Amino acid sequence: MTSIGGAEMVDWNLAVATAIRLVRPGPEVSRDEARAVVAELREHARTSERHVRDFTRMMGALPEGATVHDTPVLVVDRAGWVRANVAGFRELLAPLLGKMRERRGNSPGGAVFGAVGGKVTGVELGMLLSFLASRVLGQYETFAPATLDLPGSAQGGGRLLLVAPNIVHVERELAVNPHDFRLWVCLHEETHRTQFTAVPWLRAHLEGEIQTFLGATEMDPMTVLERLREAAQSFAGARPDSEQGDEGRSLVDLVQTPEQREVLARLTAVMSLLEGHADFVMDGVGPEVVPSVAEIREKFQQRRASGAGRLDAALRKVLGLDAKMRQYRDGERFVRAVVGQVGMEGFNRVWTSPNTLPTKAEIAKPADWVARVHRKGSEGRDGSEGA
Repeated sequence: MTSIGGAEMVDWNLAVATAIRLVRPGPEVSRDEARAVVAELREHARTSERHVRDFTRMMGALPEGATVHDTPVLVVDRAGWVRANVAGFRELLAPLLGKMRERRGNSPGGAVFGAVGGKVTGVELGMLLSFLASRVLGQYETFAPATLDLPGSAQGGGRLLLVAPNIVHVERELAVNPHDFRLWVCLHEETHRTQFTAVPWLRAHLEGEIQTFLGATEMDPMTVLERLREAAQSFAGARPDSEQGDEGRSLVDLVQTPEQREVLARLTAVMSLLEGHADFVMDGVGPEVVPSVAEIREKFQQRRASGAGRLDAALRKVLGLDAKMRQYRDGERFVRAVVGQVGMEGFNRVWTSPNTLPTKAEIAKPADWVARVHRKGSEGRDGSEGA
């Protein structure tokens, strides 16, 4: 990575090392306690598979003991989460970084600048991951290629990550029943695994949208720097009053081109659907299998709303993480409204193709999605207005 001729735009090894060095230590547990937590999370993941499948009806009827999942469940620590996500970032960003490396290599001093820049970017990415690594409870990681250290599905990726120290930390912070909380978390994450395994086109669709977003990135370094400067000034409140229209926007918002904004609107809608669906399933299954689900949901929602101090709130704002909190809320409302209107089978039409995914506007107005998708479906069946 440090060779001038083939310098990486991001020093991925340095990103991992930086994140692991800076990440906060997890809660204190004995070796026996740690083993018990890992074993229980694995068991809850297996149990959740059946609950989610029965509630969502996405998998259809399966013979007793059969499973459609070939994606592994990995109970990891914070360092393991970092490594998995760096592998995913490296895969997703490879096309973009290749173009930038080629362009920079053709400019005077480009190779040297790339070698230095890769170190700087690696440290910055590591710092970001160290912040996130102590907050993520679980994740369905789908983009990193399968390796011996990071096994994935037979289709070339996909694994369910459960971050044990973070789960223990939150259950203690909320003072809730740990066994109920662990199952509740697994229900949410298992829903994501079901979404990707039951909908074969979903992974490729998301990857395609992300690559389109990255492909529209301004390649001129000066343009990127100018956008970053504007973002920093907006966040710090240093812009003139006449330019305060950008106040409250995240760093991610401010570095977008017009084309990227269109792609991001579609990605926001999809992520709102996925996160809201997982919350809906988690709460739908919860009352039957998680005795203290009402207490857990109330305390967890309060935690989401309050954040963890001024610095945490500032970082969440500039990184756009507040938008993710809105995705949970808006997406869950969309799913609940649609299921209430057309039932679970009617809602599951959302998984038919990319064309039946809700738009960002439809997330806010579920009745519009029902009118579009179900009217089209009925017209096609009765032949009265079909194409």
